[in-house]
Amino acid sequence: MIDESSYCREIETYLCRKNEGHLIRIVGPAFEQVCGWAAQGVPLPIAFRGIDQYFERYYAKGARRRPVRIEFCEADILDLFDAWRRAVGVPSLGVGEEGARKHDSLASHLDRAIARLTALRAGNPPPALDAALDRAVRELDAGRAGAKQSRGPLRAALVERLAALDRELLEVVRRAIDEPRRAALMAEAEAEIAPFASRMPPDAKASAIEAAFQRLLRDAFGLPVLTP
Repeated sequence: MIDESSYCREIETYLCRKNEGHLIRIVGPAFEQVCGWAAQGVPLPIAFRGIDQYFERYYAKGARRRPVRIEFCEADILDLFDAWRRAVGVPSLGVGEEGARKHDSLASHLDRAIARLTALRAGNPPPALDAALDRAVRELDAGRAGAKQSRGPLRAALVERLAALDRELLEVVRRAIDEPRRAALMAEAEAEIAPFASRMPPDAKASAIEAAFQRLLRDAFGLPVLTP
């Protein structure tokens, strides 16, 4: 299990950096709230991303007026944790309730994916990745026209093709990283799964670690999730 005191100190330190050095102590009810995240097994990188996500919205509203408290970030953190847990297939630790997930339309999902992939191409990626991104953008753009009307078998076929494109892009970036980087990402994936490992059979644990590794690999290159 995650050590709650160390977990809270890490969160406090990260929040301090995000608040430009202004220290907001995690004590009292806030400490209990953060301990609850640790008890659920929320990995620190997921908590950090949730904090980042809240800060992005906060700064988008204009000039920052006051330091952000950790309590404000909980909805973002738990939403990201729920998505992460579903993606890697780890079980719940039985703390807290899952919220309902909202799904955007397939057409909107494709629009965002195309925008992300196009932005990645603008960053001068390696030639093999650039070619794969170009192919993906062209195919997504072609599929977008019928996405709003796709139902039943047509939608299922499109989603299946998106999953195949997703795997192709991940395989390209997997080949693009060197062994030290791959080992570091794998170690991070194993650390993310560690709080859940004792509750999982060996094959499920291996699958969860691989899924966590793929998520970290995706994040390292900024790849969007193509499957809706």
